[in-house]
Amino acid sequence: MTLSNDVKAALQADASLVALLTGGIHNNIEEISRYNPAAAFDANKELLPCALIKVPNETPAGPYLTSVRTTFVLYFYQREGYGVIEPAMALAFADLNEKRIGSIWNVEYVSGVYQQRDQGLDCPLGSFRFAAVRRI
Repeated sequence: MTLSNDVKAALQADASLVALLTGGIHNNIEEISRYNPAAAFDANKELLPCALIKVPNETPAGPYLTSVRTTFVLYFYQREGYGVIEPAMALAFADLNEKRIGSIWNVEYVSGVYQQRDQGLDCPLGSFRFAAVRRI
């Protein structure tokens, strides 16, 4: 499994989070756009509350030569307001911070951004940055 798949599986195991994010939890795609993934949009092409996992960089980390610290970002989107994504962010934080997940030894919270706007989708956005220590 890849790191993003491990994180996605951990988040999807939270029924309350899945119920909030009706547009799904996505990974292994470049971005949420008007056409991709289709599950993030309703029949009228309106954005549903959803999340995207992105894995931008990795650095060496102990205790082994093959240990790495991988930063990943979890983006949360919804069509209007923050009434869904902020509770979803709280659940995701509880699901991930200081946890062992799949092949990940530990997930550590790095930073959060609240009440922002995604310019491309013209919608509310929130995000968390985490670091995952694991062996490759």
